[in-house]
Amino acid sequence: MLGGRQALAETLDAATEDTGMDRPVPHVNTAGAALRRAVRLVALLNLGYCGIEVAVALTIGSVSLFADSIDFLEDAAVNGLILVALGRSAHRRALVGMALAAILLAPGLATLWTAWEKFAVPVPPAPVPLSLAGCGALVVNLGCALLLVRFRAHSGSLTRAAFLSARNDVLANIAIIAAGLGTALTVSLWPDLLVSVWGFS
Repeated sequence: MLGGRQALAETLDAATEDTGMDRPVPHVNTAGAALRRAVRLVALLNLGYCGIEVAVALTIGSVSLFADSIDFLEDAAVNGLILVALGRSAHRRALVGMALAAILLAPGLATLWTAWEKFAVPVPPAPVPLSLAGCGALVVNLGCALLLVRFRAHSGSLTRAAFLSARNDVLANIAIIAAGLGTALTVSLWPDLLVSVWGFS
């Protein structure tokens, strides 16, 4: 979850910086239209894979996978905020950013509750679906990073935050794959729990 939270923080900073709170952002050109298409696709990919990870996490009882699904939700929200921000005033961006920050608090608390429940029922998750889901997440985040790489300097820190989020999430996905391998070797819930705790750190 590190990448998503960092990107959200950068997005909020960009939305509230002193750039003339009521001055509209100039109309986007052809490059801006391409950026909108890329950001929209990235948002949809993140939202779609969030649903997949939630389903797998609940089926196999994985805390790290559930935490990563929240990260996908955060990334979808960040990219959604960028879509709203393009062509809007700084004041409007700030309001949307604060609303997203409040909304995203609830899923994070749900992940912590899931981790607490694992201590009550210490059953390790199924390692093969865990690693496969991590591999799928890795492919999605790499694809998102490739979609955004040519726009990372466009529209200031907003787009850069989305690119950095997709790039940084690759590390979390590798950790989930490793958690699956560690679970297979140890038949323990600790690899899964440690990765989920690391994701919140």
